[in-house]
Amino acid sequence: MFVLLVLNGLSSSLSAQINLTPERFAFDTELDYDPAIASPARFLGRELGASFTEYAETLAYCNALDAASNRVALNEYGRTYEGRPLINLIITSEANHKRLEELRNRHLQLTDPSKLSKAAADELIAKEPVFISFSYNIHGNEASSTEAAMQVAYRLAAAEDEATQKLLEQAVIILYVCINPDGRSRYVSWYNGAKRNLIGVAPGEMEHYEPWPGGRTNHYWFDLNRDWVWGIHPEMRGLIAEYQKWMPQVHVDYHEQGYNSNYFTAPGTTPRNLLLPDRYEALSDTFGRANIKEFDRHQIDYFTRDAFDFFYPGYGSSYPSVMGGIGMLTEQGGIGAGLAVETEDGYVLLFRQRIFDHYITSLASIRKAVEKRAELLRYSYEAWQPANSKSDTKAYILPADQGGYLFDVLQMLQRHNVKIEKAQADFTVAAARDFRSGQAQKKTFPKGTYLVSTQQPLHLFIHSVMERNMALEDSVMYDVATWSAPLAYNLEAFSSAQKLDVATKVLETAPTYDKKLNKADARFAFVIDGNQRFAPRALAMLWTKGYRVRAAIEPFSDDVRQFPAGSLIVLCGRNLEKSATISQDMQEIANTAQVVIDGYDTGRMKDGYDLASSRNRPLKAPKVAMLVEPPFDSYTAGQVYHLFDRETLWPVDRVRASVLRQSSLPKFGQRYGMVDLNKYDVLILPGGGGGLEKVFDKPQLEELRAWISAGGILIALEDAVPFFTAAKSKFTNIKLLETKKDSSEAALYLPFENREEFYGKKGIPGTALRAQVDISHPLAFGLKPEFYTLKFGSLALAPNPELQTVGFYHKKPESLWTAGYASNDNLKHLAGNTFAGVLPMGQGKIVFLLDNPQFRMFWRGPSRLMQNAVMFLAGQ
Repeated sequence: MFVLLVLNGLSSSLSAQINLTPERFAFDTELDYDPAIASPARFLGRELGASFTEYAETLAYCNALDAASNRVALNEYGRTYEGRPLINLIITSEANHKRLEELRNRHLQLTDPSKLSKAAADELIAKEPVFISFSYNIHGNEASSTEAAMQVAYRLAAAEDEATQKLLEQAVIILYVCINPDGRSRYVSWYNGAKRNLIGVAPGEMEHYEPWPGGRTNHYWFDLNRDWVWGIHPEMRGLIAEYQKWMPQVHVDYHEQGYNSNYFTAPGTTPRNLLLPDRYEALSDTFGRANIKEFDRHQIDYFTRDAFDFFYPGYGSSYPSVMGGIGMLTEQGGIGAGLAVETEDGYVLLFRQRIFDHYITSLASIRKAVEKRAELLRYSYEAWQPANSKSDTKAYILPADQGGYLFDVLQMLQRHNVKIEKAQADFTVAAARDFRSGQAQKKTFPKGTYLVSTQQPLHLFIHSVMERNMALEDSVMYDVATWSAPLAYNLEAFSSAQKLDVATKVLETAPTYDKKLNKADARFAFVIDGNQRFAPRALAMLWTKGYRVRAAIEPFSDDVRQFPAGSLIVLCGRNLEKSATISQDMQEIANTAQVVIDGYDTGRMKDGYDLASSRNRPLKAPKVAMLVEPPFDSYTAGQVYHLFDRETLWPVDRVRASVLRQSSLPKFGQRYGMVDLNKYDVLILPGGGGGLEKVFDKPQLEELRAWISAGGILIALEDAVPFFTAAKSKFTNIKLLETKKDSSEAALYLPFENREEFYGKKGIPGTALRAQVDISHPLAFGLKPEFYTLKFGSLALAPNPELQTVGFYHKKPESLWTAGYASNDNLKHLAGNTFAGVLPMGQGKIVFLLDNPQFRMFWRGPSRLMQNAVMFLAGQ
């Protein structure tokens, strides 16, 4: 106790004396500035670093710069889910601004070398400005970079020195001031409300621990710095469109890491995207050294070539690189640091320093880009030439008749300005490499097949996103080991190393899913094919409108069409109260949900059960809850939340784990009553395995068992699954299969320096594995018999006669691995074992989903598992 009192006394004393804006971190005060343009400090009425700036204040300041300076133009490129404007500032000389559109269009000529002679390209490279962009604050609680962006913008807008003028003449600078305003606002509002008068520098102070889910993510708790490729969210769709307008030579992505870490700057570590041009590493290092020069001058601590790789192309540092530029990352120590924090070595890290460090690296990058202007323009021009590709693949082939998520992928590619073509005749490929088997064979494809040729400027992006398996330098990485779009969306796909010999037509706009009502005046029933992409949304809309719906438990057909198990049946005779509006409702559902609905005057089918057969089960509209707050994973919760709230359009109540009970008796009066589990049909646990024993103690487990036995559906995701096995809580007798610890002599006497590499090879870092699926089970309705599951770690469930195994890893270890990294021992361990299953318990069920079926909402092949678990199992 005495020690704690002494420590607290020291920290309070230090807090009382702290200067939040010391002169050491002054922003180029020796320069002359245009007095008509207000600095951030003058505009805000406080020095940067003295407090966190609310996003509305940042917007106001950027608008003021736009109005006051002829060097600055503010552009709004989108809105967040919460309605906040997404903006960038375009900064260049006044003369350049007057012909900015001309400069932009001339610059974009370089992106298509096939339409530009070498002489014309040389002339552009000799004269045109370099284009540089910066992305700030993509993680909302990494808040220093937005503050730095304001100061950078002011310096460029108002400084009157000759050096700044020359920079602006030779560069067009695009500042994305805050990519994640919703997350930033969540963090800043919390911090400004939590901070003390005497700033709490002690690491244990509350202001260094933001509440769940934290401010890192956007409104739906997604990490936007994993969404550059997929464009799931409006923040990134807007940014992608804006990025394509400028196609910069240099892009720097600004971040923060834990506050005990020093500043990271380029270059990074392995693994690398080996398809990048050879000059990438050297140029990246050049910018890193420019930052280092400033750090050495200001005695700022830093490191390079460690911790951060740029392998995954969905980062703000790697996406620009596969777009033909030099993409780079900076990481300032600072997450959780507030306005000031004492680090593990006793140093007090200030918010002001974090702003200052990002400020000096921003300017160092601009200066270096201008110095290397011609070289950088030449680099991009050559990177956009398909002849310089390091891949042998000439085209990716996507059959048109496969349904599923095909159009999602085509739309994604077109958002990045990738040219897609359609074959105008049948054609044969001598050696078409099948993504599913990895084998090449002669194959004929029909007219209408979609083709993505790599003989186009964005070949590097195309290969990076479409290639079945990227070459790996090592198995220790910062993110997933694979992200191939055909695998993620479970598409039939092929690649060819030969140029395709077929007439094609460019796809002008990506196709959309059919929306049509056939026979609107049907008198007996309406049927929705359950394999359609948006069949779950159609079901949600039917429930919302009050319709009674059935699901076909087996395939059936009329004289023309075959319908799969899981197809939806709306019997007119069971919905007589809807007779006056049923045709209108079905048309609205077809249009809004993007599905085809077929009407029938008879229930008699040619094959399979008739439409009104009692074997086709009524689907109960479930009331659904998902537990949130610690120990549950905010990313996994956000993915489920987004899947149902934005796509499926069925409500999932987010219930705090601390208020879920088997009783609705109020704890603090009626307004703050506990949540009664008995009021729900489905309960989702989004991970959180490391702390589930704190949520479900022994009495609560028995209450949970009673709820399930009475008909409840418990869905355990990811690391929530092990808790409900015999090895953990003993809630069931399902066996969890874990790999044995390595007790070999090599492991026993492993040198410390080799441990990371040794154990990296033991793990599975987000790898695509072939999965087989029982599509006759309601959990798998709408799926194909095989998909790719994205595997993290090596846990699996042992098949059990009591467990309805729905998804299992391919039984042959040699056929299991598809892309990414997994050792042979792990493949043997997983082969044939279960990752998705249903365990009946009384009238209810436990659904085990060990692998995330909608990872980041781009690994979509398995995602119907989640929708079916919620929508098809209750009451079955």
